[in-house]
Amino acid sequence: MKSVVMVGLLDTRGRVLLQERDEHAPVEPDTWCLVGGGVEEGESPETAAHRELEEETGIVCDDLVWSGRHDLPCAFHGRDLVDLFTARTALTDADVVCGEGRQIVFVEPSALSTLDLTATTKALLPLVLDGDAQRD
Repeated sequence: MKSVVMVGLLDTRGRVLLQERDEHAPVEPDTWCLVGGGVEEGESPETAAHRELEEETGIVCDDLVWSGRHDLPCAFHGRDLVDLFTARTALTDADVVCGEGRQIVFVEPSALSTLDLTATTKALLPLVLDGDAQRD
């Protein structure tokens, strides 16, 4: 089982930051997902979440909140142990630097059903969006 982090970042309009994976992605290529990745040896999930967010988007966010650990199926590893972190931000698409994949953009919740989402993202998005409602 691999240890993974995912970041559910929501903008002030309630749009969620998603990455469109390209054809080179080793897991679920050509799909959409939350920003994240593997936890490196000796690294805490919180440190990994900050690192992955900055590597993939250029965003430094000191407001990440741990939103639970989830044992989820993975097409590549069999199962992943996924730590979810969430935050609100005033940033926009113009503030995002796409460091991996085709694009990384804020997506309206109403458009999520039209996207080919990774299995992990499908499992975690309700928690990201429900957590947002609980914070308001």
